[in-house]
Amino acid sequence: MIDNHTPGMILSSQEAIIMARITISIPEDLLGFIDSFATERELNRSNAVAELVRKARKRDLEAELERGYKEMAEMNLQEARQAFAVQAEVVLNDKTW
Repeated sequence: MIDNHTPGMILSSQEAIIMARITISIPEDLLGFIDSFATERELNRSNAVAELVRKARKRDLEAELERGYKEMAEMNLQEARQAFAVQAEVVLNDKTW
């Protein structure tokens, strides 16, 4: 835990987060959006941009996970179909029934 923090550093849940200072150029309509977003949430521009980037990163991760889950579901379905044919043959040829 840090009691005092230096400029460029913020505290989040008792952990120090070092902030990097950058300069960017963006179209004025996007700046207007950022300012509106920040005002609605009582944030400064830096925190508004950070929140928007975190949300975009989260959406990207969720989309990647969804693609992976769908791919695994298709693979599992194919394996189940292959196993079903073999299991059906064993059951149909089982004379103990």
